[in-house]
Amino acid sequence: MSESTDRAQTDDVSQAMKDKIAASFAAQGLMNSLGARLGDVDKGEVHIHLPMSPEVTQQHGFFHGGATSTIADSAGGYAALTMFDSESAVLTVEFKINLIAPAVGEELEAIGTVLKPGRTLTISRLEVFAHDGGKRKLVAAGQQTLIKAQA
Repeated sequence: MSESTDRAQTDDVSQAMKDKIAASFAAQGLMNSLGARLGDVDKGEVHIHLPMSPEVTQQHGFFHGGATSTIADSAGGYAALTMFDSESAVLTVEFKINLIAPAVGEELEAIGTVLKPGRTLTISRLEVFAHDGGKRKLVAAGQQTLIKAQA
C-alpha cells in the first residue's frame, strides 16, 4: 500500500461523523442567526464560512470580532470532534484569538486544525481568512483547548 493510499484511509472521516457534525452545526442557533455555513469536514480540520451581511458588522463596517471569534471557536471544536468516536462530544475549555487585520470582504472562512489530539484535552489552531475580490487574507489567528465529553 502506498503512503498516499494509507494516508487517505486514515484521514477519512466517517459519513456518520460528518452527519453528526452537520446536525450539531444546524442545531446551533447562533450559527443560524449569523448566516454561517459548514464547509469542508476532514479528519482534524473543519472549515466554516460566514458571508458578509449588516448583521455581522461592527460600527466601522468590518466583520465584528465576536462573529469572527465565534466561527473560529466552532471550526476548532468540530475539527477536534473528527478525532473521536461517534459517542463523544467536545466543549471548549479556553481559547485565545488575535484579531490581526480588519476583516473586510465578501466572506470569512474559519479553519480549525487539530494540533494535538488527546484522550481528554485536544489543542486546535484557529485561523480566519477574509475573502475579498478573489484574494484571501489572514485576519485572525488563535488556539483553543477542548475537552472530550460523552454526547
